[in-house]
Amino acid sequence: MISLLQLGAELGSDLTSCDGSGFSAKPVTGVHVSELEDPTPYLEGGELLLTTGMPFATSASLSQKYMARLGAKNVRAVGLGLGPWLSRVPEHVVAASRTSGIELAIVPDGVPFQNVTRAYWKLSTRDDTTNLMDSLGTQTALARAAMRPDATHAVVRGLAQALGGWAAYLPADASVETVWPTSTTALIPALRAESIRFNKAGVPSAATFEINGQPVVLYPILLGTRIHGFLCIGSGRTLTRADRQIIMTVSTLLALRARQREVMVGTTNALGAATTKLLLHGQSEAAHMVAEDVGLGELPSRVRLLGIRLSPGDDPGLAARAAVRLVAEPGLPNLGAAVDQCVLRYVQDSILYLVLSASGLGDRSNALEPESFEENALLGVSAIIEQEVSGSLAAALGDPVSLGEIPGNLAVLRQATLAAPEGHLVAVSASEDARASGWVKVLADYPRADLLATVREYLRARGTWEDAARALGIHRNSLRHRISVAGGLLDVNLDDPDVAAHLWLALRREESSPQSLGRA
Repeated sequence: MISLLQLGAELGSDLTSCDGSGFSAKPVTGVHVSELEDPTPYLEGGELLLTTGMPFATSASLSQKYMARLGAKNVRAVGLGLGPWLSRVPEHVVAASRTSGIELAIVPDGVPFQNVTRAYWKLSTRDDTTNLMDSLGTQTALARAAMRPDATHAVVRGLAQALGGWAAYLPADASVETVWPTSTTALIPALRAESIRFNKAGVPSAATFEINGQPVVLYPILLGTRIHGFLCIGSGRTLTRADRQIIMTVSTLLALRARQREVMVGTTNALGAATTKLLLHGQSEAAHMVAEDVGLGELPSRVRLLGIRLSPGDDPGLAARAAVRLVAEPGLPNLGAAVDQCVLRYVQDSILYLVLSASGLGDRSNALEPESFEENALLGVSAIIEQEVSGSLAAALGDPVSLGEIPGNLAVLRQATLAAPEGHLVAVSASEDARASGWVKVLADYPRADLLATVREYLRARGTWEDAARALGIHRNSLRHRISVAGGLLDVNLDDPDVAAHLWLALRREESSPQSLGRA
C-alpha cells in the first residue's frame, strides 16, 4: 500500500504539505480528481482527492461542509491545486481540513494533476512487483513443502511465517489438527466450535469471526462440493492481495493433499475389505498372505468382531465413528482408538464388520466425562457425524477369538447386531461350539505339522502320552512339543475338561462332515 509520505518523496516540490511539516505514513488507496460539490458517491474511502477548490474554497461554510463529507467517507487527504481559483490556501480551508482529520496537500500552480496520478501508479506498480516477487517466492517454497512427508505441518507453518501470525488446519473428520506456532493450540476448541457452525450453514466460502478480540479468517478446503477441512488464519493485520494469493495457494495445496489421502484411504479400505472378507469366510491363511503382500502388516492373533447395523444411505466410515459413542453395556471396552485405527472392515448384508485387535481395546472405565470446552467441542464434531448417519444405528461386540474362530461366531454376532436396541452397543459371548469349531479350523490350517491328528489322538487317549505317541508313531517328546504348539495357537489348556469336551465333539463333527468324507 502506498503512503502519503512515499508519494510526497516521489513528487518532491510537485506535492507538498500545506503547513510544511511533511506528510504522514497513512496509506492511500488511490488518487481521484473531482470538482464536484459532493464527490463522495464516487469514492470508496482512503483516497487522495485532487481538486482546484472551485466548489468550496471561496466560502468558509462550504469548506466546512465539504471537508466534513470527505471525513465521513474516510478520505485520507485533499490535494489543492493552486492557480485557476486560488493563489494561496485560505485559513478557513486549513481549519476545515483539520477539523475533519484530513491532511491538506498543495499542488503548485502549473503542475498537472496527472503528475500526481502517474507518480502514484508508478509507486503502486513497483510495490505490486515487489509483493508479487515475494509472493511467488513464498508460493514456490510452499509448493516444495507440500512434497515433504510432513506436508500439512510444513505448509501450515510456512503460511503462518509468511503472514507473520498463526495458522491452523482442522480436518473435517475431527482427526488431529495442525497448528503453528504450537502456542496457539489453546485456540483449537474455539476454532472447532466455529467450524461446526460453518459446516452446519453449508456455505462453501470464507468466513470471518473474532477470538479473544482478534479477527480470524476461516477458509473451507474443498474437493468438489465436499468440505475436507478448514484453514484458519490469524494475521493480526489487514491482509494484502499478495497475502490472499498465498492463502489461496495453501488452500489448493491442502486440497490436493486431502485428495491424495482420500485415494490412499480408499485403496487401503479396498485391500482391508478384501482381507476381512477372507477372514469372515474362514480363509485365515489367505488373509495373512494378502495382508502381508499389500502392506497391511501382520494380522493380530486374537481379535474381537464388531458388527454395526446400517440403514440404506449410511456412510460406513461415519457409521463406524458414530458407533463408538453408542450407549455400551457395562464392562465393554472403549472402542474409540481401535475403531479409528482399524482397516479390516467389510460390509455384508447391511452390517459393517470390523475386525479389531483384542489387545488394542481401551478400558471404558478410563473414559472421562466431557468437562472442558475442548472436550465439548469435539463432542460437537461427533454430533455432526452422527447427524449424517441413520438414527437406528446399533452395534454388537464379540468376545476375543482367534482368526480361525471368526466364521463360527459370525452368525451369533449377526443376530445380536440386528436385534440390538437402537443407539446401543451390546456384548456377544462366543458360542462354545462355535469356538471349538474355530479351534479345529486353526489346527487344520497349521502348515508345519499335523496338529489336527495329533490333538485328536491325544484327546482319544485322554491325555496319556505313551498311548497317544504310540498311535501316532512318534516319540513322546515330539508329541509334547506338538501339544504345546497347539495349546499356544488356540490359547487354551487342552487338559481342561471343558476345553477337551467341546474340542472332541468338534473333531467328531469335522470327521463326519461332507468335506471330511470327501477327503477320505
